[in-house]
Amino acid sequence: MESRREHREYSAKPVTSIWGLEGKVVVVAEKPKAADKIARALSRSAVKKRMYGIPYYVIVHNGLQIYVVPAAGHLYGLATRKRGYPVFEYEWRPIYEVDPGAKHTYRFLQLLDGVCRRADYYVNACDYDIEGSVIGFLIVKFHGNINRCFRAKFSSLTYNELRESFNNLLGLDWEMVEAGLCRHELDWIWGINISRALMDAVKTAAGKKVVLSAGRVQTPTLKHVVENAIERYLFVPIPQYSLLVDIVKDKTRVHLEYKGPVIQSRTLAEELVASIKEKGYLVVERFVERSYSYNPPPAYNLGDLQSEAARIYGFSPYKTQSIAEKLYLDALISYPRTNSQKLPPTLDYRGIFEKLRRVPGYRRLVDSLLHETGGVLKPVQGAKEDPAHPAIYPTGVMPQGLSEDEWKIYDLIVRRFLAAFASKAVVLHRLAVFKHPLNSSLVFQATGQRVAVSGWFKYYPFLAPEEKELPVFARGERVVVVEARIKRTYSKPPEKITKIKLLKWMEEVGIGTEATRARIIEILFKRGYLKSVAGKAEVTDLGFGVVEVLDEYFP
Repeated sequence: MESRREHREYSAKPVTSIWGLEGKVVVVAEKPKAADKIARALSRSAVKKRMYGIPYYVIVHNGLQIYVVPAAGHLYGLATRKRGYPVFEYEWRPIYEVDPGAKHTYRFLQLLDGVCRRADYYVNACDYDIEGSVIGFLIVKFHGNINRCFRAKFSSLTYNELRESFNNLLGLDWEMVEAGLCRHELDWIWGINISRALMDAVKTAAGKKVVLSAGRVQTPTLKHVVENAIERYLFVPIPQYSLLVDIVKDKTRVHLEYKGPVIQSRTLAEELVASIKEKGYLVVERFVERSYSYNPPPAYNLGDLQSEAARIYGFSPYKTQSIAEKLYLDALISYPRTNSQKLPPTLDYRGIFEKLRRVPGYRRLVDSLLHETGGVLKPVQGAKEDPAHPAIYPTGVMPQGLSEDEWKIYDLIVRRFLAAFASKAVVLHRLAVFKHPLNSSLVFQATGQRVAVSGWFKYYPFLAPEEKELPVFARGERVVVVEARIKRTYSKPPEKITKIKLLKWMEEVGIGTEATRARIIEILFKRGYLKSVAGKAEVTDLGFGVVEVLDEYFP
């Protein structure tokens, strides 16, 4: 850590523009697509070259040489040469030496090593988050000079925003760099020691080698699913009885919901049904008709997008995140790994609206919204903030060649963005309460609702309520019972956990990050600790065993 402090003291200071630098400047992008977008934004005459099969870009301007070079995500990982456990000695090494599945990164490191030689300055243009800060920092640390490194901050890969970012370079973002390095190192120390202990225990007990893993975030997440499963397995359902009653009003059959005391015996239920049939009618105790206004939802953060994509399309959190990241790299949306529900006032809302009008399917919606707002575009803001990035918004760049699933995610983002500027929706609710004339404990109710003012439902229909008609009743009115019967039910155990519920739990307890939660959930399935059954997460015997051992020896 001392060396990082020394670097921080002498690191490059902010400058007005990349064009104010002299000599050779290496710009490190996180992915090849991002490198392409950055190079084309910096210069229309950027020359595309290849080395080791990897594309990079060269821009020459008044003696300044700019090299835009891609990484492939993380190119360095933590490893140790020590065997056994506990182990606290580690080092950063090329990730292809650590992960057999990362052999492709060798060529990227060769390219970076060649291009970074004798450079005068470096710019970390990886995603502006903790992971991107670590990726760029390690590349410059091992292949360049961290004391001559700057940081580019942008939330979308659009031409204008990239130009603005490189005209206002920042000093290295040491807070995020140190936070990221610390998190990686803590996770590695925790994970390597517990994982080795687990595998050693299995080898000692069973005489065979099994690859197991544990993690500072992974293990509590698995334990949460295990606790849910145990609670379900130990749950004893208790039989209960309810009453189903239908009435008729104005030739409309209305189903009533029983709201009286719990009926715990069938004999009592049969007696109550008999009394209802004998009397043949119920009396209206109360009828209420009331309008409720619903504010539009704010633009998505990543968790909200993942929740809605799961609810509407059944997408896993990881799938939604992967698609959103591709849309970002195609410059169609802003940076998706954000916790913010706020849109910045500096964003050119009108410009985005005008661009969205050219996208098939959105012209009518945009025109309607501009007419509704009178051109005064002020979005609703959510409560959550992110210092690095705003809420997810469409850039207005014309989408091309999207798959069906990619279009679904893009459409959700566009519609949610539009809805944030719309007016309130108004829903008319009706409630009718009925009682038996001779038994006041026999209470029933019926509800109905219809949309009176569509408001933001017009732009984001996925949250619009299902309309249900309910006739008007008068207090004291008698209504004819056409059917009364018994329904036997059982008390229910806790619901099984889905991937999206697991992700929301991780958010609530504050473990993992927007970038890592979905991937960690997938790891639990890949390791065989969990399996998917009918869209629900079920714990395997291996998962139970791992948690049992951890509880016993690593509480």
